[in-house]
Amino acid sequence: MTKLQELKKHLRPGQVYRRGDLAQWSNAVDRHIKQLQGDGILTKLAPGLYSFQKATVFGKAPAEDDKLVGTFLRDHRFLLASPNAYNSLGVGTTQLYDKTVVYNHKRHGLFLLGGRTFDFRVKPAFPRTLSSEFLLVDLVNNVDQLAESKNEVLARVKERARSYDVPRLQRAARD
Repeated sequence: MTKLQELKKHLRPGQVYRRGDLAQWSNAVDRHIKQLQGDGILTKLAPGLYSFQKATVFGKAPAEDDKLVGTFLRDHRFLLASPNAYNSLGVGTTQLYDKTVVYNHKRHGLFLLGGRTFDFRVKPAFPRTLSSEFLLVDLVNNVDQLAESKNEVLARVKERARSYDVPRLQRAARD
């Protein structure tokens, strides 16, 4: 079995790999990556970041955001969010945004991964999953970046906050 065949044996559809992950199964990782890209097996997502796309009836599926971000960060402690989630709070936001925010402990800035821009923000604390309390606090923190009227949204947030679980809302604001 050649080293390229050994490398192929370890690849799994839908997974994202770093160059360093692939190097453990190859004696010429850069050459093998180029060959796998040429064969359509691997897709380059960013420098040193590749995916083995899963085949579907509609064509090749892009890597899932959580796998992509987890491999990029080399960490599973992050939270994916979008300003679109604010629309579910009932505070008058209706715009749709083509933006994914990644709360994490390592990276800060805009990164292009797989043709999409991710806004990485380093935060000392964030929940494991999105909660309405976290989203409400996050909306207030980012109200200047929204297309809606700041004053109208904040007035609705004030009204809406009265119906929330106060200790959970306070914890979200503190964290």
